[in-house]
Amino acid sequence: MKAAAMGAVSWLAPSAISQIAMSANPQNRDLLVIVFLRGGMDGLSAVVPYRDDDYHKARPTVGLKAPGTGGDRVLDLNGDFGLHPSLAPILPLYKDGSLGVIHAIGSADQSRSHFEAMMVMERGSEDANRGISSGWLARYLNVVEGTSPLRAVSFSAIMPDSLKGGFQATNLRDLSEYRLNADDEFKRALLKQYAEAKDEMADSGRKTLQLLDVLNKLDYSRYQPGVTYPDTDLGQGLRQAAFLGKADLGVEVVAIDTYGWDTHVAQGAGEGNFANLMDPLGKSLGAFAQDMKSRWDRTTVVVMTEFGRRIYENGGLGTDHGRGSCMFVMGGAVKGGKIYGRWPGLKSDAREGDDLKVTTDYRDVLAEILKKRMALTNPEAVFNGFAGSGLGIV
Repeated sequence: MKAAAMGAVSWLAPSAISQIAMSANPQNRDLLVIVFLRGGMDGLSAVVPYRDDDYHKARPTVGLKAPGTGGDRVLDLNGDFGLHPSLAPILPLYKDGSLGVIHAIGSADQSRSHFEAMMVMERGSEDANRGISSGWLARYLNVVEGTSPLRAVSFSAIMPDSLKGGFQATNLRDLSEYRLNADDEFKRALLKQYAEAKDEMADSGRKTLQLLDVLNKLDYSRYQPGVTYPDTDLGQGLRQAAFLGKADLGVEVVAIDTYGWDTHVAQGAGEGNFANLMDPLGKSLGAFAQDMKSRWDRTTVVVMTEFGRRIYENGGLGTDHGRGSCMFVMGGAVKGGKIYGRWPGLKSDAREGDDLKVTTDYRDVLAEILKKRMALTNPEAVFNGFAGSGLGIV
C-alpha cells in the first residue's frame, strides 16, 4: 500500500483529512528537498570565478566571461563570482537573500568514480566506508520520530541510496502510482482488520489508508500552482513536491535525481550541452520557489553533486572528472546572498593537481540543516560520528 496516491479509497470518515494533517505535520521541521545532479556537475561553469585569470587561461573555449552583454557572460553575484546565464531564474533568490552558494565543496573521496563518489555522499560518510550500508536521509528518518507513513518520497526510477534503510521512505515515479488497487470488499476487509488490531503494523496500516484517502480527495490531477514548471523529470518532481508540501501530510523529505552532468565532450559555455542542462534546472528551481512562496519559511532545498570537473578543458572541448564543485542551498531560513566556504583559488600551488581543491566537507552543510531545520539533535548518529562545524548558512 505504500507503493501507492490518489487511489479510490473514498470510504473513510470525512475527518480523516484533518486527522492525518494534524497528527502527521511536524511544525518544527522544514520540507527538505534534495536535488542530486548525477554525473559530476561542473561547479566552475555554474558559479564562475570570472575575475580569476587562471580560470580563463584554463578554459579558452568552455569558460564564461565577465558580466556584460552576450550569451557567454555570467550574471554577477558579488564582484568576483557570477552565475551561469541559464540560471537567471534563481538570481532573484540570491539577491533577496534566500539562496546561498557553497563553493569548493565535496567529499574526501579521491576515486573520481561516479559510483563510488555518489555512494560516499549518499551514505553520508567521509570516504568509501564499506561498514555503512544505509543512507544519511534514512538514518535521519530512523533517528528523528515522525508519524506520517509518507515522511520521505523520492521521485526517481529507483530509490536513491540516501533513503535506503529508511522505514518511512517511498519511491515513486509519479503520485498517480500511490494508490490501492483493490475492490470495495477487500478495502472494507483491510479497514476492519487494521481498526481492530492494536500493534504497530495496524497503526501504520490505518495511517496509510487515511493518507490514501486524503490524497484522493486533494486530487493532484487538478493541482493548479499558478507557475509553469518545465516538462522534465526535475520540473515535474518539484511540482509534486510543492503539492505534497502545501498539503500538510507530514512529508519531510523529497529526493529528486537529474542525470546527464558528465560533460566530457562539447560542453559549451553560454550555449551548448551544459547550458541545456542548466536551463531546466534554473527554471524548475525558480518555479518551485514561487510555488512554495506561502511556505517558503519552512522549506529548504539543497542542490548537490558527487564531484566537480577539472580546471582545464580537455581536447574534446569538455571537462573531465575532478574534485571540488559547488552546492546551492535555498529557502526562507537560508542566510543567502553570499558565497560560503574558503575559496582556494586556481593557481598551481592552490590546486589538487588539476582540480579545484575541496575546502568544505559536504556534511558540514547537511548536518547544519538537519540540526537547525529538521529537529535533529545528534548529527553524529546520521553522519557516522561526524558532528559538523556548520557554516551559518541557515
